[in-house]
Amino acid sequence: MAALTASGLRSPPTPRSSAPSPRPSAPSPRPTFDNDLLRAYIKKLLQTTLGTAAWPEARERDKVKAWIKEIGERVKERMLEIQPRGFKYIVLTQINENLGQGGRADLVCHWEDSDAVAQEVFHNDSVICICVAFAIRTI
Repeated sequence: MAALTASGLRSPPTPRSSAPSPRPSAPSPRPTFDNDLLRAYIKKLLQTTLGTAAWPEARERDKVKAWIKEIGERVKERMLEIQPRGFKYIVLTQINENLGQGGRADLVCHWEDSDAVAQEVFHNDSVICICVAFAIRTI
């Protein structure tokens, strides 16, 4: 049946689909990831791991590899503690010598609302570290 508008004209009925209408206010059964909790952890981890770090001499560059591996593994372990199921995790850690250079980076993603990213940058007089962690929902 057509509805009567304020001007007296009849508007056609709104077509209805047979599919149930989505309820945007309904809670999502999908798991979510607390990226604020992870970001705070990464910030503290970088400060404690690299706070007094100095860029090593050429013969000691394995120290940098060890720092990168330790940070990446610890961030991944923390992500598994925060949300052990329903996500795939990617951790990118980069450490450079701080020579006073400038830098700029950005991140653009297209994903679902339940996916998350956390990133932190740490620097002292000798090193610059960037850690980016992705939690991508799988279910």
